[in-house]
Amino acid sequence: MDKKYTEKLEGIIKQMLTPLKEVPFNLVIEGLSGRKIIPFNRKDKKDNILLGKIMKAANLAGKEVNKGGIIRPRPNEVGNDIEPFVKNALNTINYKADTPKTISGSKKSTGYPDIEFVDEFGRINYLECKTFNIENISTTQRSFYLSPSEEFKIIKDAHHFVLSFEIFMERNIRNNKVFKCKSRKILSVENLDVDIKYEFNADNARLYSKGLILAEGAL
Repeated sequence: MDKKYTEKLEGIIKQMLTPLKEVPFNLVIEGLSGRKIIPFNRKDKKDNILLGKIMKAANLAGKEVNKGGIIRPRPNEVGNDIEPFVKNALNTINYKADTPKTISGSKKSTGYPDIEFVDEFGRINYLECKTFNIENISTTQRSFYLSPSEEFKIIKDAHHFVLSFEIFMERNIRNNKVFKCKSRKILSVENLDVDIKYEFNADNARLYSKGLILAEGAL
């Protein structure tokens, strides 16, 4: 292979591996979906009513979680179990919460955001559910993710919220722990800055192809 070509290719790959820093999240959403994040307006009466209702739903969800707690071996797994409590609470206050639909009309549970709901003004809103530990809330630990997809879940201009619960371990049960909620935060993420980190991947068909296997056999 030509040396100059090889050097150029290596340079391109090195550039690809350099993360982009502090990219405005609203531009990411618009670039991927063609839809805009509607900023939350503290001076808008409708938005303030909406915030009050989300706070009510958050309180309902947190209290429901605390009745029996969430049983998991590790705290970073608790966020997976918060979503149904939040969805039920939103439906309780008549906010028509459901799993977001993609552009094809199918519901998709994985990926950002977790929930879409309709407020009393007929507006679509997107909501991501999170949990946090007060001890690491100010650290550089990554906690927010979005991956591009052909079946992207953002199909409307909408508010984008994050509802995050502070969790704590109440007690141990054998190999598991019981987690409960102590507080909640409601975020509007139109001004969030995100980083982009590229990765290389391969599927099983390529990884386990005959040309790569050096040895195999039954045990």
